[in-house]
Amino acid sequence: MGDSVHEQLLADSAFLRADRRLDTELLDKIILQLNRIYPQILSDKEATKFRNLDVSTSVRVGELLTHLQGKGDEACREFYRALHLHVEEVYYSLPTRLRLRDSLDPLTMPRVQQQRHVLNDRGPVFFLGCFSVAVGMALLYYYSETKVTGGSRALGMASLGLKRKAQEVLIWYTEEGLMK
Repeated sequence: MGDSVHEQLLADSAFLRADRRLDTELLDKIILQLNRIYPQILSDKEATKFRNLDVSTSVRVGELLTHLQGKGDEACREFYRALHLHVEEVYYSLPTRLRLRDSLDPLTMPRVQQQRHVLNDRGPVFFLGCFSVAVGMALLYYYSETKVTGGSRALGMASLGLKRKAQEVLIWYTEEGLMK
């Protein structure tokens, strides 16, 4: 983005005036930081003017932004630093920050690949092979059970730990197998 910091602050001014997250206390913190650390940007007299509680917060924000835009790019840059330090959620939701984040060139910034959640990396052929083996064993068990009577007795013993309905079905199946 080729905008200067002054132009970015001009674009963000309407958002900052309307945002309710930038309350009186946070605005005072920003003003005090600009006053104490950079007195050339905001003198004591100007800081007192912008900290006047008789004036609404949105008006004070507007006056402060207008004042900082008159001071130049360095003052605007320091305001952004103070905003980032004290009110990070507002800083990252500024329209210029959102545009900057959305307009990142995919060639200069490597894209983060979303990883697929894969249980195994063997693929569908392996799954079909395992499924076929399981179906084959089930069919073999089903058709060879009439010849082997131990299978139906095993079902009768397995029914001991089950609920009443399942137990009745397995016992019925066992008794039917013995009658044949």
